[in-house]
Amino acid sequence: MYQAGLVLEGGGMKGIYTAGVLDYFLDRGIEFSSVYGVSAGACHMCSYLSKQRGRAFDVCADYLNTRRYCSLESLLTTGDLFNVDICYSLIPEYLYPYDYEAFQEYQGKAYSVATDIVTGRPAYFRIRDMRADIVKIRASASLPMVSRNVMIDGKPYLDGGISDPIPLQQSVMDGNRKNVVIMTKETGYVRQPARHLGPIRARYLKYPKVYELMAGRHISYNRQLAFIESQRQEGKAFVIRPKTAGNVGRIEKDKEKLKVLYQQGYEDAAECGGELIRFLEGQDAGKGE
Repeated sequence: MYQAGLVLEGGGMKGIYTAGVLDYFLDRGIEFSSVYGVSAGACHMCSYLSKQRGRAFDVCADYLNTRRYCSLESLLTTGDLFNVDICYSLIPEYLYPYDYEAFQEYQGKAYSVATDIVTGRPAYFRIRDMRADIVKIRASASLPMVSRNVMIDGKPYLDGGISDPIPLQQSVMDGNRKNVVIMTKETGYVRQPARHLGPIRARYLKYPKVYELMAGRHISYNRQLAFIESQRQEGKAFVIRPKTAGNVGRIEKDKEKLKVLYQQGYEDAAECGGELIRFLEGQDAGKGE
């Protein structure tokens, strides 16, 4: 196990790129002492830490045509675009059983990042028991407008990407002097100001911090990009991300497109695998890409 942080950005179905990278890590036995997952990154983190190669892709892609898995019907009948019972109960317990025992053998620290929508602050939930803490994974992946608020200890939470989409700074603050960052946005990406925020303001009148975070999201995200680049240039971070923009949407239903992006993630990781190991073993400064 490498004494380093692994930071996993979200991105909806674009996160299947991350699943490909993580499966490469599993094939090479690459483990990290700390892992931070945001939204889709938190979901894929689960299968990585239980060492179930291929599970992250299958869970995303195998149920796309299931009527209530990810659908307008689910949104209208349950309040969640991604059906909570299917995603967090039926799949891990019955359809594609999660290896809870393997997760318990992980010797590092795993964190799921969610947003406290009262304070607007990110919450970094330690995941100690996957069955008991699955609600914290759900909170991290609960997108605004298409998910219900997730209550944890009496407080409402939503997607971690609202407040801390790429928590590299938190990993550094936790003492990780080396970090590997897996991103789902392509090289050169710059977030633009969000448009059509009226529905967000109306939906979250009781929680104005949600609107504030979404309105200023481009500023905070681009600051994070600058921090990541500075860490990369200083040899403290290694970045893996797509080289070009793909054609996979945040809510993608085309399994073939998902396969291509997953394979791209695996191949990108393999291409820089030697450089990554040298970075983790202190032989080279970080770079990646």
